[in-house]
Amino acid sequence: METTRFAPSPTGYLHLGHAFAAWVARQLGHRMLVRIEDIDGTRSSEAFTQAILEDLAWLEIAWDGEVVRQSERMEAYRSAVESLQSQSLLYPCFCTRKEIHASVEAPHGPAGSIYPGTCRERTPAERNRLVREGKPYALRLDVGACKLPPLFWEDWNGKRHTTEPYRFGDFVVARKETRTSYHLAVVVDDSWQGVSLVTRGKDLEEATHAQSVLQHVLGIAPPRYLHHHLVTDKEGRRLTKRDGDTAIRLLRERGWSPERVWAAVERGLGRPRRSVTGT
Repeated sequence: METTRFAPSPTGYLHLGHAFAAWVARQLGHRMLVRIEDIDGTRSSEAFTQAILEDLAWLEIAWDGEVVRQSERMEAYRSAVESLQSQSLLYPCFCTRKEIHASVEAPHGPAGSIYPGTCRERTPAERNRLVREGKPYALRLDVGACKLPPLFWEDWNGKRHTTEPYRFGDFVVARKETRTSYHLAVVVDDSWQGVSLVTRGKDLEEATHAQSVLQHVLGIAPPRYLHHHLVTDKEGRRLTKRDGDTAIRLLRERGWSPERVWAAVERGLGRPRRSVTGT
C-alpha cells in the first residue's frame, strides 16, 4: 500500500500548481495524507489553512486520516536536533544571509550562496560567548563530520540517483527562533507518518540531496520520490503564491467550476494530467 502526502504551507491560497500536486498525490496513494507545513509562524495563517482544506474539498480531493500541523510537532523536531547534537554533527552559525551572500568564498548552489563554513572553525569558547551575548544563530549540519557512505535515493520508477552531500554545503537544520527547518521537519514527519512515496514538483528535486543526508544520520529509511512536472503561466514560468489570479479561491469567486480549473491545469502543463504519471 503506497502512502503519499500533500504538504502545503499556509502562507497564501492554493493555486493551480498546488491543485495538480494534490491530484498527483491522490492518484498515486492508496492513502493520501494532508500535512500543513506551518513552521514559519511569522507568515503562516490559520485563515489560509482553512482555505486550503476548503479548496481541496471543493476540488473533490479527499484525504485520509487527521490533518497534521507541523506547528504541533516541535517536540519531535527538538528530539531530532538533540540526536544530531549527540553525534557532534551540529554547530551554531552566527552569520547573516547578507554576510554569506557578500562572502567572496561562498560558491553558488541551488538555494543561492552556499555557506563557506565560517563559524565551523570557531572555538567552543567563542561559540559559547556569542550565545551568552544573545547573538542570533542557526544550527548547521557539519556535513564533513557525518562520515557518509555513498548515498542514493530512488524514484517512482525504481531508478537510483546518487546523493550529492555537499550540494547545499553545511545547511541549516534549526534556528534559535524556529527550532527546525524545512529539511529536518519533512524528513522527521515523512518517517513518522509512514510516507512511502513523496510526490512533489521538480522545483523541489534538489532538496532530496540534503534530505537524503539527514535520513542517513538520523537512521531513517528513505521513501521513494516522484518529482512531477510544474504548472506554468503563459510565459512558461512556474506559478507561485504571488500569482494571485491563479488562486483557487479567486477562481471559485469568479464562478469557475472544478472542471474548468482542471482544464486550466492541463493548459499550464501542456499535456493531459494523466500523461504525467501514467495513471
